[in-house]
Amino acid sequence: MTELRWNPTVREWVSTASHRQNRPQMPRDWCPFCPGSGRVPDNYDVYIYPNDFAAFTIPAQPPAIAGDDFYRVRPSHGKCDVVLYHPDHNTSVPQIPVEHLTRLVKTWRKRFEELKATPGIQYVLIFENKGEVIGVTMPHPHGQIYSLPLIPPIIKKELAAARAHFRSHDRCLFCDILQKERKQKLRIVAENHAFTAFIPFYARWPYEVHVYPRRHIAALDEFKPSEEKSLAEMLKWVTLKYDNLFRMSFPYMMLLHQAPVRSRYPYYHFHIEFYPPHRSKEKLKYLASVETGAGTFLNDSLAEEKANELRKVTPKTLHEVG
Repeated sequence: MTELRWNPTVREWVSTASHRQNRPQMPRDWCPFCPGSGRVPDNYDVYIYPNDFAAFTIPAQPPAIAGDDFYRVRPSHGKCDVVLYHPDHNTSVPQIPVEHLTRLVKTWRKRFEELKATPGIQYVLIFENKGEVIGVTMPHPHGQIYSLPLIPPIIKKELAAARAHFRSHDRCLFCDILQKERKQKLRIVAENHAFTAFIPFYARWPYEVHVYPRRHIAALDEFKPSEEKSLAEMLKWVTLKYDNLFRMSFPYMMLLHQAPVRSRYPYYHFHIEFYPPHRSKEKLKYLASVETGAGTFLNDSLAEEKANELRKVTPKTLHEVG
């Protein structure tokens, strides 16, 4: 059963999807995403797989309970895709060649354009959860795409801030952030001709990295082909730095922030945010009471120091290091 329930205390929708309790948890002896499983093609490079435990569907299921004007309920209209990055079960983004990652970026774009044209969809959320500590239930290299009938709360806050900044200064908020970071150079992690990766001044996670295009772009469908390849290169560099930092497969959450698909948002700027849970090789950053219950992050590190650590790490594969 899937449905959306309105929380009137913070004015946000909550997705309920009780059938997701039955998801498999890190199976070791069989993987439905591997060639030969019977669930995917025997030969593929990047492949879109419909989520077996989708929280959003088309057509949407009728809600389990009738709502009213106070406790509002609406159907979970949308789609949930799994994006299989590579047929090799034991690889991950830092080990995948740039050419293959470019095909992944092109797949993201193609699917974004398809979902953007789907009636009732307000936002297309592309993301990856990597690592058991994040809560990943399938270890095969993959990400997900959720097409939603609403704009997520964090994106709404970003849109409001960007709109207010544009009205006050007649400039893009994110372009100003990027200009500030590139001028100060204190928090830059990596750059190529089209993208800059940095730990933001206001980072909440110790090794939080944001990737900004230097050209003002609102969403994936505005990318040039050269920018698709440059983004693939930057994704590989950032994740290689993560892996090489502690000589381990570095877990993270990665989300593509882009403009909603209905109407135009000329003041919004596409970017990618990485949230790694590790604050050292042995210690995790937990979202405890202050973060979870109050929404106030406590970052026990300085962005400048952590950026310097990552900047010094080589973006080469582990077997090339040392």
